[in-house]
Amino acid sequence: MSAPEAGGQAAGPIPVKTTIFEFMSARAAAAGAINLGQGFPDGAGPESVRAAAARAILEGPHHYPRMRGTDALLAAVAGQYAATQGLAFDPATDIVVTSGATEALAASILALVRPGDGVIVIEPAYDAYAPLVRRAGGVAQFVRLKPPGWRIDRAQLEAAVTPATRLILVNDPVNPTGRMLDADERAAIRDVALAHDLLIVADEVWEEVRPEARAHVSLAADPLLAGRVVKIGSAGKIFQVTGWKVGWACAPAGLAARVAATHQFLTFTTAPALQQAVAQGLETERSWLAGMRAEVAAGRARLADGLAAAGYAVLPSEATWFLSVDLAASGIALDDVAFCTRIVDDHGVAGIPVSAFFEGEGVPTNVVRFCHAKAPATIDAALGRLAKARSALA
Repeated sequence: MSAPEAGGQAAGPIPVKTTIFEFMSARAAAAGAINLGQGFPDGAGPESVRAAAARAILEGPHHYPRMRGTDALLAAVAGQYAATQGLAFDPATDIVVTSGATEALAASILALVRPGDGVIVIEPAYDAYAPLVRRAGGVAQFVRLKPPGWRIDRAQLEAAVTPATRLILVNDPVNPTGRMLDADERAAIRDVALAHDLLIVADEVWEEVRPEARAHVSLAADPLLAGRVVKIGSAGKIFQVTGWKVGWACAPAGLAARVAATHQFLTFTTAPALQQAVAQGLETERSWLAGMRAEVAAGRARLADGLAAAGYAVLPSEATWFLSVDLAASGIALDDVAFCTRIVDDHGVAGIPVSAFFEGEGVPTNVVRFCHAKAPATIDAALGRLAKARSALA
């Protein structure tokens, strides 16, 4: 059987290709470029959390923890969400610790999507969503949002539903747009899910990377959605330790049991030293999160202001580590792929073409994403190069 094209709907072998993030990072390394493409920060998280991991690696435990996660981390995740979002998860039955949030997504989708099921994917979307849906035998049903607002429209959601639709995949805050969904958008998702008896997988890994004054509101907090939502979280995003690959899925016991049953045949479990360190961080480092948010916001403002001063049209962004520019509005006639290729090869800065977050024809090709979770000196160096790039390419 031949592999389907990236935009195809058939189940079967996943196309063998390198993600745009890996491709651009490799190109940046080869060119000696500043990497504002792949989403990782210059920071390394709280020292106390890293020290706890180092101690646990030396002192143990060294062997398989329980499949669902260590007691300490399960309790810490439940405590974090109770304290910060008013959510009531039972650590014994409602939480599954995974080897990163992408594994949590994979376990959830493989557990809940049956062959032939439709899954609504809201574009621009994390590039793992559609391949995972197809791996489960499902059909990705795309709802395409438009810049610069990138807002979810109730009518669009409703129009995407078919009799086969079983699940909606939602990302909030949103990568790559940097938006937080508003109350009307969450209500639209809720109403469509209730009207058509749909489940929701809520990818909320960026829940702590947001403005200090604006709380994250989880879809799992809506009482009308009780029993329908799997909430995905990530220690890598919370504590800026992306390489640790510690994530989790939280859901009512029945759904969580199905996710756990799939997880046990994917990675089975996650490094106990890292689980122990993340548990300590969730329990003791909530004050660090406020400082992290302020630092990320400062980086966002620094990059946005510098890009605007260089003549780039910067799109609104309030959360995540990312902001985007509109090439056409910046006076640049290149499409996003050509622009990203030129700036990494000729000007020493890597970005990500936002068209990579879409499938099919007619996708936006005028938006480029940059990661701003970088040290001031890194941002300033990138801005100098990007200013020269605009002068050369506009």
